[in-house]
Amino acid sequence: MKITAGLGSVDDYLPYVEAGADEFFCGYVPYEWMKNGGLTYPLNRREVLYYNVQIGSESEMEILAALVRRKKKIVTVALNGLFYAPHQYPMIEALIKRLFHMGFSSFIVGDMALLVFLKKNLTVPAEIHVSGEMSESNHIMIDEMRSLGAKRIIFHRKVTPQEMKSCIDYQKMQYPKQPLEYEAFALNELCHFTGAFCSSLHCDELAPACRLPYRLIRTEQADILNYKRQPDQADLENAGEDFVLGQSGCGLCALWQLRDAGITHIKLVSRGNYTADTIEDIRQLKNALNILEKSTCEKDYKKQMKSRLFANDCSHNCYYITEN
Repeated sequence: MKITAGLGSVDDYLPYVEAGADEFFCGYVPYEWMKNGGLTYPLNRREVLYYNVQIGSESEMEILAALVRRKKKIVTVALNGLFYAPHQYPMIEALIKRLFHMGFSSFIVGDMALLVFLKKNLTVPAEIHVSGEMSESNHIMIDEMRSLGAKRIIFHRKVTPQEMKSCIDYQKMQYPKQPLEYEAFALNELCHFTGAFCSSLHCDELAPACRLPYRLIRTEQADILNYKRQPDQADLENAGEDFVLGQSGCGLCALWQLRDAGITHIKLVSRGNYTADTIEDIRQLKNALNILEKSTCEKDYKKQMKSRLFANDCSHNCYYITEN
């Protein structure tokens, strides 16, 4: 399995390559998009421009393309907004063509209508990866994605390894000479919502819905508007802590099952994270894959992985529920 890491800055490309990442995905919002619709119609699922989440300009994309040619570690451009206005589809098609000729050959798509539009109109042989925001959950849906030109399926966060295996086995049986690539989440940004139905913003200026603090209380309806939340020390429990592997979401225990299911790529969600933390994430994920290769069984893998990667205990913030 290959490591796919999120890239929020051109400056991070070489350090992430040296850390062991096999490929990357990034966001880019061109000036003409901002002039036309701004962040009201987000081009990808990071509705922000002011920190290291998006590649900042076309000149930076050209620099990144040169680095890709030099290091041979591909970068896939995320165009995974949930929906767009009708007049924006030709704009996206033109952007894909421009980036393709620049040196970017693969793109993540999260809108079914965009997928259909590109199938009918795109004239360059770009590779389409179906975003987890499309909420793929069964072989019928994957069949449809295949017919529309998808080359990689990114399973969303709520698909279990067993469900992935069922979908992949069916595809292998039905299309033995036309294999797809399959990607699953492995580290960071676990969310209890399903991305395909989430219209929350994903930026530091406004917290996404899954990050809003809340508490279940019993109160009379008339008292709700007067309720004032009391300060809670738990709100600050993560502030100032040292790096913790998989603190916001961890799927390392499931790597054995993901490999057996047929997953070819594992996703490290890292756009907007501190560079040093992402480098450590990549290194530890690489270590986990090395342990996986040398382990004789799933139980042995988990034992070795936990003893070597976690100094005390893991985050218990599991992407996939597996037996101990």
